[in-house]
Order: sequence, then C-alpha cells, then structure tokens
Amino acid sequence: MNGLMKLDRIDINILVQLQKDGRISNVNLADAVGLSPSPCLQRVKRLEQAGFITGYEAHINLTKITDSVTVFTEVTLSGHRREDFMKFENAVRDVDELMECHLITGGYDYLLRFITRSIEHYQEVIEKMLDAQIGIDKYFSYIVIKSPIMKSTVPLRSLIAKHNSVDFSV
Repeated sequence: MNGLMKLDRIDINILVQLQKDGRISNVNLADAVGLSPSPCLQRVKRLEQAGFITGYEAHINLTKITDSVTVFTEVTLSGHRREDFMKFENAVRDVDELMECHLITGGYDYLLRFITRSIEHYQEVIEKMLDAQIGIDKYFSYIVIKSPIMKSTVPLRSLIAKHNSVDFSV
C-alpha cells in the first residue's frame, strides 16, 4: 500500500465499484458507496492523483471483431545477470502482440501471454524475437483452447481485509 495516503473502506468501495464499471456516473457511484456526489467526486480525484487509479479502459469482445489465438510462452534466458533481464524486458516491451510479461520463479524465467491472428502469426512474432538476439535460450508455447474464466477485476476486499481487519460493507 502507498505510504502517502491511507485508504479507508469508502475509498476501497469506490475502487471496487470503478473496477466493475469505469463509466459509472458520479451520482450512481456516490449512491453505491454511501456518499453524496461532491465528496465522492473529490475522493475519486484524490485516488487518481495519488496513483491508485491509473486509467479507465474499455473491455473489447475480440471474437466479434476477428479471429485470434492466445499463446502462453515460457522463456528461459541464456544469461542470468541483471543486464540480461533488463535487455530482454526492454526488447519485448514494444512487441504489440505481447499482452503480459511476468518474471517468475521455477523452471524458467518469464511467462509471456501473446494474442495473435493465428498460430503462424505467433510463430512470426517469436522468430522475430529470436532473431533479435535478446538472450532467449529456449521457449515453450502453450496454445489456449478455451478460457472459461477470465476476470478483469482484482478482489480488493479480500486482499486488503486480511491485513487490515476492516469491514468493507457499505
């Protein structure tokens, strides 16, 4: 948690509501968290300024637009110095098809998630990364067949309540 600003239950409830619907009107948000509109708007602005809210986005139903393939890729680097990790991360940062990059523990170094037009397109992307000599020793690809559960919100109440013993009910 940020040391500059302490969040109370109303702040957390505002964040929970905005995760569910970033386009909720201030009047409806205020009603949902038990505030009048003016103090609610002040809190939202304060949360934005403090960096707790970093943006608002639309969730797109990609299947209505085009076909796509999601691929998870395990990557092992050939070197394990700090510079090796920085080189890799800086190089993949601008790969448009790369949706997530996680440095992890275990049998490999990174777990990546790509979204591409096809398996062939994925292969082009990964080959371009290999050709760039960014330190990839080996990689393993896992093509997603089905995604029965995908969440775009984090469980704020359960993550925070365990540490703070705070009642977040409105």
